Amino acid sequence: MLRVITINLNGIRSAARKGFFEWLIKQNADVICVQELKAQEAEMQNALFTPEGYHSHFHYAVKKGYSGVGIYSRIQPKTVVTGLGFDHADNEGRYVAMDLGKCWVASLYMPSGTSGEHRQNIKYQFLYHFESHLKELQKNSHEFILCGDLNIAHKQIDLKNWRSNQKNSGFLPEERAWMGKLFDELGFVDAFRLVNQEPDQYTWWSNRGRAWEKNVGWRIDYQVITSGLKPTVKSAMIYKEQRFSDHAPLIIDYAMIV
Repeated sequence: MLRVITINLNGIRSAARKGFFEWLIKQNADVICVQELKAQEAEMQNALFTPEGYHSHFHYAVKKGYSGVGIYSRIQPKTVVTGLGFDHADNEGRYVAMDLGKCWVASLYMPSGTSGEHRQNIKYQFLYHFESHLKELQKNSHEFILCGDLNIAHKQIDLKNWRSNQKNSGFLPEERAWMGKLFDELGFVDAFRLVNQEPDQYTWWSNRGRAWEKNVGWRIDYQVITSGLKPTVKSAMIYKEQRFSDHAPLIIDYAMIV
């Protein structure tokens, strides 16, 4: 069994203070993908951020205290790829991937467009370039698990207040159409929805209006897989017993050995 966890930490130091790494070592996870480190390489030398028994690789943003992604893996990677080859990915520390043998795993932090039109346009550019990247991946015929915060809720079931958010970044028609293309045309699969079709399943909650308490959330954190991995998805859960971030960990078990 391969256990993969993904979580946007909203600051690795903040998450550590809230007990994230103590929780993590109890999870028996093979791969952990993290996003929004808000840390630089020098700060990541802290032993707390390098759990024993894991190989770790990170992609840092140029700007301090901003973005950044990483992967912890019990399996030593054959190859590590950092960045996507375009500025808004590479300067902002948004992508790292590992070849683990039978499959690749990637950690992705998609830009948000909530701060204004300029960032929304950057998000659209990112979607365009990332789609080209995904098409290249398909040509290589490797199985792939893409983990991360995509900053898009795909369907109405994926956020509580969908009616009032149809003109807001994260649930715009163009963004949702891109997700539809990802799953319906390119053939990638939303691993969580393979085994859980229930409503009220969210991974992010605003810090306003007691959203966490009321479970007024968004499902914007995903494990997106190639179709060949569909038979291996055995269970999926969103862990909510503790809070390490404004996001919750998404845990999926795959019936495979790498």
